[in-house]
Amino acid sequence: MTDAPEFDAETLEAGRVLCAGPCDFVLGAAALTQLPDADRPEIAFAGRSNVGKSSLINGLLNRKNLARASSEPGRTRELNYFDLGEGKLWLVDLPGFGYAKVSRTQAHEWQRLTLRYLQGRVNLRRVFLLIDSRRGLMDTDLEVMDMLDSAAVTYQVVMTKADKIKKTEAEKTREKIDAVLKKRAAAHPVIRLTSAEKGWGLPELRAEIVGLTV
Repeated sequence: MTDAPEFDAETLEAGRVLCAGPCDFVLGAAALTQLPDADRPEIAFAGRSNVGKSSLINGLLNRKNLARASSEPGRTRELNYFDLGEGKLWLVDLPGFGYAKVSRTQAHEWQRLTLRYLQGRVNLRRVFLLIDSRRGLMDTDLEVMDMLDSAAVTYQVVMTKADKIKKTEAEKTREKIDAVLKKRAAAHPVIRLTSAEKGWGLPELRAEIVGLTV
């Protein structure tokens, strides 16, 4: 199961080289005052707890534990910054939403931090919004889309765990998501279907990323 080719061989190779190169954890920001300088393009990954965000980031970057999955979903509390390509790009792992085992106050603080980040980060090129292929869009996903639309931040849906369901079911889910995105002002029109375990869709997603560095 793969997406239809949309990139030439040169762009796919550039994406592979970028994501196979250096990528170092820089800091975990718990407040906007801790963010690094906005001196390069920036991308961010967002998604519900248990959507497979850590696995996808690790798969994209050919690492095993660069982005660490918590034993308790929803425990990532900071904006985790990685330097990709020795200064070419900031990659940000946003706190998971649909928070598990935390107070409403704590969940609200995370949401407020994320919203302020989205509204104020001028170098943010795109947010990759991860959706579990088995579950499709949930209310919490729609709430995050509302937040992204209000912040006028471009976001692209990436469906994860596509190897866990039949291809026909994944396509039906993609069609339903596409119908929703057509009504969303800040949504990118292309939905990426991926599996971190099988490597499906990762070359195309790397090509998307390298295109945001220029």
